[in-house]
Amino acid sequence: MVDLHEKRQQTMRYFEDVVVGETASFGRYEVARDEVIAFAKLYDPQPFHLSDEVAAKTPFKRLAASGWHTCAMTMAMIVKHKTDRQEALLGSPGIDTLRWVAPVYPGDVLRCESIVTEARRSESRPTMGLTKTALTVLNQDNAAVMTFIANMMIRTQPDAPLRSQDVGAEFLAAGDKTG
Repeated sequence: MVDLHEKRQQTMRYFEDVVVGETASFGRYEVARDEVIAFAKLYDPQPFHLSDEVAAKTPFKRLAASGWHTCAMTMAMIVKHKTDRQEALLGSPGIDTLRWVAPVYPGDVLRCESIVTEARRSESRPTMGLTKTALTVLNQDNAAVMTFIANMMIRTQPDAPLRSQDVGAEFLAAGDKTG
């Protein structure tokens, strides 16, 4: 009989499995008109997110999704991707350099591309690693609509040894003198 807890731990993806330079392409989110309006009514009630007539007189030229709605749709894709990969995530301390580079419209189909740019073990919490991932959200025409740097916290494997890139350069240069 297979122990499901043991099987899950064997397939869980921990900090030690993260590789700088690793890329991923994931997600599919169809932007619905009624969702754009509903989100805007609740969280960003600017007229160009609510009315075709008003939006037509703006640089958007038509109803456009709130940038914050684009963030929320992206978060849904990220969570599904990370859950499907069984990553041992512990949350996020935030994001860096968020940019809305093009409007998102009802009918657009969004997807994500990412590349891990940094990975290091936490100095204050050795059971946790920290990663930075550059993320681009693209529409159906492969045009970027949003970019940001995601900072993630991910659990280390139980009893995992330190990786060389997690140890300070001065320690490595000095060698192990604990003898």
